[in-house]
Amino acid sequence: MVESAPPLSTIFHALGDATRRRMLRELADGDRSVGQLAEPFTISLAAASKHIKVLESAGLIRREVRWRTHVCHLQPGPLAQAHEWLGFYERFWTDRLDELERLLREEDRREPSPPTEDKGDDDE
Repeated sequence: MVESAPPLSTIFHALGDATRRRMLRELADGDRSVGQLAEPFTISLAAASKHIKVLESAGLIRREVRWRTHVCHLQPGPLAQAHEWLGFYERFWTDRLDELERLLREEDRREPSPPTEDKGDDDE
């Protein structure tokens, strides 16, 4: 069975919430239970579970049930997909800023330097 990658809109929707981004950051350090992911926030386990379901549907995490504990694992593949998409815009802006820098340097070379005053002795 071939799994298709989640659409970018689903990935970016999941990443659009600060709570979910922090959960992903925690998972980058290792597996966490739902309770551990909910702990830093003032949210219920039910609310944390809803955030986790959004992350799961985006393919960003995988949940495994160990007895009564739900353990979450980071799945970085969709993050790579989002990074690749954003990479185009990183190159776009880098190219534009390089062009702006080139034009400003060119303009600086063309501007005559302001005249300097002669501070020598006057013949009065």
